[in-house]
Amino acid sequence: MTRIIGIDPGSQRTGVGIIDVAADGRVTPVWHGPLVLLGADDFPQRLKTLVLGLRELVEQYRPDEVAIEKIFMAKNADSALKLGQARGAAISALVLHDLPVAEYAPTEIKLALVGRGGAEKTQVQHMVGLMLGLPGKLQADAADALAVAITHAHVRATAQRLGVNTRQAWRK
Repeated sequence: MTRIIGIDPGSQRTGVGIIDVAADGRVTPVWHGPLVLLGADDFPQRLKTLVLGLRELVEQYRPDEVAIEKIFMAKNADSALKLGQARGAAISALVLHDLPVAEYAPTEIKLALVGRGGAEKTQVQHMVGLMLGLPGKLQADAADALAVAITHAHVRATAQRLGVNTRQAWRK
């Protein structure tokens, strides 16, 4: 059994999804939800909230690997910068626990789950619910984080079958 923590970084809410992957490839949800960062006094305190929240989840759930969404280019430069800082804080918090980190672009995640890199977010959320047997509508950030984790589970399984690393398995 391998436990993967998926991260959808954000400067206001960071989605977190944790799954277990059995040797036969079956995925089971363990925990999912957003880390809400908006209650902090300023942006540095948001980053602290993010780091401490991830540390708590890692200590509680003991994941083996990390999958995190890469940044896409935002229309607003300030938003993109804050997103990058949140992503960096999340990666730092996780590598302090000596966890290996895999990174996936939004188009790669959509392609892995829906079969189209240009899929709508609602399609991804629907597929996450189906794949994990989660009823009802999922919180958007948590669903995105679970999608990142599922993508990594699929890519790592393919890489293992091919005898290559995950980046080599994903190359087109």
